[in-house]
Amino acid sequence: MEFVMPIKIVAQSNVTNSDSLLRKKPMQIGLNEPDVATANAGGYVILDFGKEMNGSVRILTFGSEEKPVRIRFGESLAECCADLGGKKNATNNHAVRDFKSELPSWSDMTFSDTGYRYVRMDFEGWVILKSVIGTNKMLSATPIYEYKGEDERIGEIFSTAKRTLDLCAGGEYLWDGVKRDRLVWIGDIHPEMLGLTAIYGKLDIIEKSLDFVKEQTPLPMWMNDYPMYSMWWIIIMADYARRTNSYDFAKTQIEYMHGLLAQMNNCVLDDGELNYPSYFVDWPTSGKVDEKSGVRAINIIACNKAIEILKYFNESTKIAEEMLAKLMKKEIIVKEAKQVVGLKYFALGKISEEDKKLLINGGVKGMSTFMSYYILKAVASFDKEKAIEMLKEYYGAMLDLGATSFWEDFDIEWVENSSTVETLPKEGERDIHGDFGAYCYVGFRHSFCHGWSSGIVEFIKEYC
Repeated sequence: MEFVMPIKIVAQSNVTNSDSLLRKKPMQIGLNEPDVATANAGGYVILDFGKEMNGSVRILTFGSEEKPVRIRFGESLAECCADLGGKKNATNNHAVRDFKSELPSWSDMTFSDTGYRYVRMDFEGWVILKSVIGTNKMLSATPIYEYKGEDERIGEIFSTAKRTLDLCAGGEYLWDGVKRDRLVWIGDIHPEMLGLTAIYGKLDIIEKSLDFVKEQTPLPMWMNDYPMYSMWWIIIMADYARRTNSYDFAKTQIEYMHGLLAQMNNCVLDDGELNYPSYFVDWPTSGKVDEKSGVRAINIIACNKAIEILKYFNESTKIAEEMLAKLMKKEIIVKEAKQVVGLKYFALGKISEEDKKLLINGGVKGMSTFMSYYILKAVASFDKEKAIEMLKEYYGAMLDLGATSFWEDFDIEWVENSSTVETLPKEGERDIHGDFGAYCYVGFRHSFCHGWSSGIVEFIKEYC
């Protein structure tokens, strides 16, 4: 846990000496406090903590009228000024980030636990504040790799991706996002695992998360209710064991994996057709033409990884090989989704000339934060410089919009005429946070610190 002082008063009204909240002081209320900010009824103050945080806000109050204070957290400036239930979908999902509380005199109180950069306080009565301090939880581990190249843009991308991972790995388990979803979505963790092991190597939090979701999902259940996430569990476990030499851990997973493979095999028909109860690759492909092709690719990757790990332990690969043979009876045909081409490359080790054209057509249009590593790796297989150019354009655009951690989703077409994370939209300008998003992440529900966006750490390590 670290304590972070705000770096800026973004705005304030009816608050005297607000700059005192930027000054570092002893974190203890005393009976004599000469340097305080006084807020009057109807006033407000917005604090900027400089970067995305994973934690709470600690408020040291010298005196008050003991009337409610409204406290709002935001990953963007616009989010911390939004109302719950408004048109842009501000919510308290997964973590309460908009609420009222009293601040008693001579109190030291800590509020909420969420992902944020900005905190806004609106006062119904007078309050005398000594300090408002951010608490932040980040992974504490010794890196074995850091980007030391000369390209400043790539260095900034690497540092921001690392911070995203460190925040999402700041607790006992590996989270999807620090605002939402604060859950172990195992299918989303493969890019996180790649990034974390590239920087740190072996980490207990990855093993705990793999075990947690397995224990939550006794067969015949599918992990996180998605058959594809059970496939990703196999891929993560095998890749983690190989990358960190954690075969003792992998050995404890083999019995479950045998049962899972048999269950998956029953969902692949003899002619290679898929018969799973549901299909999912990522949100941008959900319900679209390439979704089943993407699932086939994930299934093939899972079979190959299962065969690899089972051979290591001299275990039978019969079911995995039988399933793989059926899957290969049908071609992976991709019509529009770059991420499915990326998965196809990982499944087969090759892609067609048509696939290559699809990958680079329109540059970074159609990129996916979740699938960025797989897309860029596929591009690099035939044009390394183009892949690096796409990395810098796509992730650099988020940085230019004020990102200090990388997002759940991002479409390059959002950039035109949009505000930044650090500004409120002007008349006629689009709100980069509140006006975009889709599916389960519409508007301010959109996570601006999502671990799956950081698979690019591995790409940077490999190619930059």
